[in-house]
Amino acid sequence: MLHRTAPSILAAAILACTAPLVQAAPDEIQVYTEEMDDPGEFGLELHVNYSVKGNTAPAYAGEMPPNHMLQVTPEFSYGITKQLEAGLYVPFAMSPGGETYNNGLRLRLKYMAPRPDDQPFFWGINTELGYYARRVAESNWGMELRPIIGYRTYNWLVSFNPILDAELSNNVDHDPSFEPALKISRRVSGTTRAGFEYYGGFGAIDHPLPKDQRNHYLYAALDYEQQGYDINFGIGRGYVQATDKWVVKAIIAFPFK
Repeated sequence: MLHRTAPSILAAAILACTAPLVQAAPDEIQVYTEEMDDPGEFGLELHVNYSVKGNTAPAYAGEMPPNHMLQVTPEFSYGITKQLEAGLYVPFAMSPGGETYNNGLRLRLKYMAPRPDDQPFFWGINTELGYYARRVAESNWGMELRPIIGYRTYNWLVSFNPILDAELSNNVDHDPSFEPALKISRRVSGTTRAGFEYYGGFGAIDHPLPKDQRNHYLYAALDYEQQGYDINFGIGRGYVQATDKWVVKAIIAFPFK
């Protein structure tokens, strides 16, 4: 996890960077790295996403169109061991008309392989099981398998998440979909990193979508640390079949040490 950060509240936005049915408006826009809570440590991150310009018509019956939707999701975490961390997401959304909704509940478990302090390469895996309101997902139940592969030095961070998402409800296709995520950032000062984040939706792994039907999101991202707080802020652009054309997002991590 980012090393806990968070002064003000920044507006941030949504996108449909997942395959079409899993989540039409994801509440978490993040590339996972090796950062974890210490054993016995609690953590809190606030995910804030805002769709500046998105689809105005529902993609299926019951969907809340993402255009101008604000999503705020507290993520509570706890370090079980040096290699294991548990998390709980409680997503909320606010419609353009000001109505507030709870959009489900998700649990996760993250494992990171042990490595020496001087080893720049890291790997691990995060698993997630969640219930989604129909406002944001056609499938009420879903599961995510997120491998984490990365490289970190003092100046550089590269992390790749080749995500597999599976919808578990009876009314949808259960074939896992491929949704890669990539983060590349460089230190520009002692506490600030700048770089890019990419999120894609390629469809089912056994029958990928044609190139002209996939969705891609590219974010200019900034990571800032101060007094134990971390902030990740990004402005993203959707391409090809992306549900949202412009997105603003922030992750604010609070210190609990």
